[in-house]
Amino acid sequence: MLIKKPADIKPSEITDYHLFKRRREFIKSGVGLMAGVGAASFLLNSPAAEAKIKFDRLVKSSFDTDEDLTPYDAVTTYNNFYEFSTDKRGPAELAKDFISRPWTIKIEGEINKPKIYDVDELIKLFDLEERIYRLRCVEAWSMVIPWVGFPLGDLIKRLEPTSRAKYVEFETLVDSDRMPGQKKSLFGSVLDWPYREGLRIDEATHPLAILAVGLYGEELPGQNGAPIRLVVPWKYGFKSIKSIVKIRFSENQPLNTWQDQAANEYGFYANVNPEVNHPRWSQARERRIGDFLKRPTLPFNGYGDQVASLYSGMDLSKNY
Repeated sequence: MLIKKPADIKPSEITDYHLFKRRREFIKSGVGLMAGVGAASFLLNSPAAEAKIKFDRLVKSSFDTDEDLTPYDAVTTYNNFYEFSTDKRGPAELAKDFISRPWTIKIEGEINKPKIYDVDELIKLFDLEERIYRLRCVEAWSMVIPWVGFPLGDLIKRLEPTSRAKYVEFETLVDSDRMPGQKKSLFGSVLDWPYREGLRIDEATHPLAILAVGLYGEELPGQNGAPIRLVVPWKYGFKSIKSIVKIRFSENQPLNTWQDQAANEYGFYANVNPEVNHPRWSQARERRIGDFLKRPTLPFNGYGDQVASLYSGMDLSKNY
């Protein structure tokens, strides 16, 4: 699976070099970017940026794509993260001082080894298996992001699921002081918190489903789901739940947040299927961040060879 030794690959090799170098120089000198980069300047000016964890034992995964990476500034300033804001530019500003330590993840349910992990304990546990995953990710737009993480399935093996474990459920942090989008207004809450997501156990143990703890060789920024998030690249982005605090194994299919909020628009699976339109828009084409023109959306986001067998015999227009 590994095609290079960890020492052979540096974070700069997977980064748009000029962006990476410019960003480090600005942080070192304490000079922030001026107009033109929007909310990214908050990251560069933040004292916390100096203390970011650097991952220096990285190897490429076998799923690495050769497509051009989406620049760091775009990845970190255009985000769906309703816990902070419904405005895609809002999370970068509102999460600039997000505190992600201490952080624990409670893992429970149909497993033989329930445990509460400190996130740094978990990162250390998989230190020798950190991977660079240059993966396509699709929402209403698409990006190619160099995630740092490890297969969710590797963690699941350690937990020893019982025979009754058919699904894996995830929950995001609820803390309106740190995540202002969770505060109630005169019109109520944006969503019913906590944000919840789920996968079938065979989806969760597929090696393309990863727990990401970083991108571009550094720890995740708050707006990208610090300190740990799910990445399921063959599904639409809302499945890739951020800032996870609980994982639960269950026998019954969980009710996910967007199913609960809009069942006529969002199903459990959310596999990228260009032949099935969202009730309010076509999903046949997507816009890659940085591109002017749209491109055809690929079934399973281009990962059909790897994951299509998981859904053999299913009607994917009904099981959306």
